[in-house]
Amino acid sequence: MKRYGNLYPTICSAENIARAHRNAKRGKSHYHDVKAIESTPGPYLAEVRQMLLDKSYTTSPYLRFTRTERGKTREIYALPYFPDRIVQWAIVQVLEPIWMATLVPTTYASLPGRGIHRALVDVHRAMQDGRATKYCLKLDVRKFYPSIDHDILKAILRMKIKDRYVLALLDGIIDSTEGVPIGNYLSQYFGNLYLSGLDHWATEVLGVRHYFRYCDDIVLLHPDKAFLHDARGRIEAFLRDRLKLELKPNWQVFPTRTRGLDFVGYRFFGNYILLRKSTATALKRKLAAVATREALTPRDRSVVASYAGLAGWADAHRLSTTYIAPCMHKGVIT
Repeated sequence: MKRYGNLYPTICSAENIARAHRNAKRGKSHYHDVKAIESTPGPYLAEVRQMLLDKSYTTSPYLRFTRTERGKTREIYALPYFPDRIVQWAIVQVLEPIWMATLVPTTYASLPGRGIHRALVDVHRAMQDGRATKYCLKLDVRKFYPSIDHDILKAILRMKIKDRYVLALLDGIIDSTEGVPIGNYLSQYFGNLYLSGLDHWATEVLGVRHYFRYCDDIVLLHPDKAFLHDARGRIEAFLRDRLKLELKPNWQVFPTRTRGLDFVGYRFFGNYILLRKSTATALKRKLAAVATREALTPRDRSVVASYAGLAGWADAHRLSTTYIAPCMHKGVIT
């Protein structure tokens, strides 16, 4: 396996750091700390570069808060824009091509060119083969990010990286808190790399043809229900013995055509796709309220555009005509 060295000079280059700032600030130009840097970026970016060159950079203290989404409460860790988000972008811009080459094509979360829509297309295509996707094993990892073992993660990183300065920089970020913090830009890559060994083992050793992963949500499709039950036990052992992770006890094996596969916000039924029930319910409630208003706010327009985009990927003609169309007629979507 090829290991890469002499990467640190590229990470520290003025051009890479300037590009990191341009990328890191996208969608965040209204933030106070971004505005402060944007007025005179030169000295700030020079300081970031000097921190990296003289090896004095350390991760700043985290701002911690909780966020609840779809009934799940997560602890979020936020770092300052300067210097931390710029540094993490500078790292990813150099290491991303190396890391991407190690990942199976059917893992999707927070990766360039992948994401929910790529997952949706791939799963829908697989489901066209009714015999091969008759049954589904659906499972996820218990408290995935907080449970990531630092020593195992560092060993995984060393499988492809041999530059000691890059490794020291990554080690410092990893050891800045317990587990891997949700909110760090690097965390999405750490999470994907941590489970990459499972992805390869499931597809290459177990021989699972239809395997999909979004973060720690994992789906296996197969014609044999007994095979999937056996695979569940073997995956559980792999996670426990090699990665020090536990499966949630809510794993399920079920027929895909009668029940449908709920994954990445959609439900897959062979030849057609529906929105997740909770998403469809929220769409009906919010857009019914929007349609009754005389004056529509920018927030209303944003909500309608978002739901129109979601519905556009599903077989949602009835939802679109009943709930989205009235808002479109008001000029919300043009």
